Amino acid sequence: MSPPSKPLRRDIMAALRNGTVPQRGIEHFAVGLARFEEAVDDELSRAGRGNGVFKAVRGEYGSGKTFFARWLEHRAQLQGFASAEVQISETETPLYQMQTIYRRAMESLRTKEWHRGGFRSLIDRWLLDLEEEVCARPGVDAHEGARVAELVGALLETRLASVSATQSQFAAVLRGYHRARVEDDQATAEGLLSWIMGQPNVAAAIKRRAGVKGEVDHAGAGGFLRGMLEVVRQTGRKGLVLVLDEVETVQRMRRDVRERSLNALRQLIDDLDRGQYPGLYVLVTGTRDFFEGPKGVRSLEPLAQRLYVDFNLPFESSKAVQVRLQPFTLDRLVEVGRAVRDLYAGKHPERIAAKVDDEVIAALARDTAGALGREVGIAPRMFLKKLVGGLLDMVDEHEGFDPAVHFRLELATAEMSAEEKRAAGVEVSVDDIELDLGHARSPDGEVSEDGP
Repeated sequence: MSPPSKPLRRDIMAALRNGTVPQRGIEHFAVGLARFEEAVDDELSRAGRGNGVFKAVRGEYGSGKTFFARWLEHRAQLQGFASAEVQISETETPLYQMQTIYRRAMESLRTKEWHRGGFRSLIDRWLLDLEEEVCARPGVDAHEGARVAELVGALLETRLASVSATQSQFAAVLRGYHRARVEDDQATAEGLLSWIMGQPNVAAAIKRRAGVKGEVDHAGAGGFLRGMLEVVRQTGRKGLVLVLDEVETVQRMRRDVRERSLNALRQLIDDLDRGQYPGLYVLVTGTRDFFEGPKGVRSLEPLAQRLYVDFNLPFESSKAVQVRLQPFTLDRLVEVGRAVRDLYAGKHPERIAAKVDDEVIAALARDTAGALGREVGIAPRMFLKKLVGGLLDMVDEHEGFDPAVHFRLELATAEMSAEEKRAAGVEVSVDDIELDLGHARSPDGEVSEDGP
């Protein structure tokens, strides 16, 4: 593994300083994931051969589910995949709305080459390849824009024939987008690109240019996703990794919405098995309660059957459809801390190495876990936040700063999550309490379990 650049190291520290998971570079301080490498690589290989793959990862708060997902995304990008990450939420991105999942995925689409703007870059790269192929034909003049656009449109339809059989609008809008670019009609081109990403509120006049109307709906989104898989593969990528993070949020929804969400997940698994999404690797992350609780996977028997894994056995397989992340131990916490210290992009690395040695890091790990009720599994986020902002930054900026003299671990309530407050025994406020608003009172006065 090549050493990370200084800008990347600074980006990593900025995220940890804020208490978030870095978007890039986590492979440089990942610990405890080696046992998954062979299975993940095998699953990516199957997806690269045109199969659909589904994987679920479970773990409690602090176990590293989001970290695992981004580690897998990085590994996939190195092997030639595009990737996208969608955080499931009750209002912004409900699991049962395929059109919203598709839109969020296209917004976050990235590759090894393009960390931002991956959707536009892939579309433009694909169209440029088609243009070059057309212009290489005998008798075609590259300066005849209208003629080239016509030939590219015809070739485009041919390349997307399998998609157009069930979703003709995908190819039609791409053709309109290319034509608008050739005609230097930027407003139309931008509008059509937004529409094919699933963005709402595109002007009707712009959509008429491509012969489409309305917005990308639930039914159309599946076809558009298949279309993007074709574009991804035809630009030399092996497929697409789609991460659906924090699916446990469906447990807080009304019963009818929750059932639709769980059924949508079951349908996605079946569609992957049937080859409806060739080259798509779907990873979902969730808590134990989501997979075992009464308002999660267990409440839909067909889904529970597909995701069942017996975790009561003495050994666990990393190849299973559902894998489990173990909580952090103090040793793992210290190992991560050492890796982060060595990545720190400061002005005085010698000072940092001398003053933030392994014993200082170990002491911080013990103190952080102790402040959180000795629940080491809850500690990683706050431990890394304090390591970067409380120790590494201070030592780098102030020559006279001595961790043994000047540093005292303090966890402010304002910077703690609900889980961290619970572990620390902090009294929560009304704002910290999650309300289940799904309960409703029937006309006869009885309270239903899950609402209407």
